[in-house]
Amino acid sequence: MSLAEGILRILEENSRTQGYARVKGVWLEIGRLSHVEPESLRFCFGAVTRDSLADGAKLEMIMVDGSGWCHDCGETVAIDSHYDACPRCGGYRVEATGGTEMRVKELEVE
Repeated sequence: MSLAEGILRILEENSRTQGYARVKGVWLEIGRLSHVEPESLRFCFGAVTRDSLADGAKLEMIMVDGSGWCHDCGETVAIDSHYDACPRCGGYRVEATGGTEMRVKELEVE
């Protein structure tokens, strides 16, 4: 719920500075390693935005693959979990470097 409330705060702050009155669509980039459950976020977004400038807005989620830096082989590699072994060398000293974020990528407003 707090993530959906944070998104609404971003929309409201931007509406004041950018001068729009209604949000029709929101595109989020969500990293696969971010621990965000898309369907839960969709439900919470609908509840939080009711009777707001984003009431009825379409919510699109673009999932971003995870990546990490392997300290053993010195390569950036694709990972599906924070605790995955390096697919290149098998080492477990992989630090997540991508796919942990969630950000508002695009808005459709009027």
